Amino acid sequence: MPNPSHQTRNPVAPPALGLERRAVRLVAYDPRWPEWFAAEAARLRDALGNRVGKIEHIGSTAIPGLPAKPILDMMASVDSLEEAEQLIPALQELGHEWGPRDMQDVPDRRYFVRHREDGASTHHLSLAAETSYCWRSQLAFRDYLRANAEARETYARLKRDLALRFPQDRGSYIDGKTAFVAEIMTAAAVPGRAERNA
Repeated sequence: MPNPSHQTRNPVAPPALGLERRAVRLVAYDPRWPEWFAAEAARLRDALGNRVGKIEHIGSTAIPGLPAKPILDMMASVDSLEEAEQLIPALQELGHEWGPRDMQDVPDRRYFVRHREDGASTHHLSLAAETSYCWRSQLAFRDYLRANAEARETYARLKRDLALRFPQDRGSYIDGKTAFVAEIMTAAAVPGRAERNA
């Protein structure tokens, strides 16, 4: 039987997902996150077909055992950023909103946010080429923390501390993780610049 979650153009997100703009709130790892990622990935695939390549679950919700903001981070590969921009109308129909401001922070991706009706963010979607630093660094960060319990626990402690210090300042929360992310990029042998991460 077909899954209705990816037949609907903009279905209601699971109620456990969602965070208001600028807020920082961590929740314990939820084993349903991979299932919800798979449902949204299937919805994207149904709508976009082979206009996107791989669809990956990234960020903290993709790392078992790690606390995270209740927002699913996803990344889909495209041949080029021009192709990504051609997908903007189709993604907006699916509820993924794009704004050009994101290009100032991470120029080698195009970034979309899906919201609940109350404005809370439920999904973040990046489009990037597989050859880009964005693509390589996001997957390297995820895979390194999946495989290294000590680094994962260090990151969990850092995230909890920053969330307590900056509960309404997501920019400072993200900035507080920059040095750790750079260390992981070095440990994972990813060449290039350190980048903001989930």
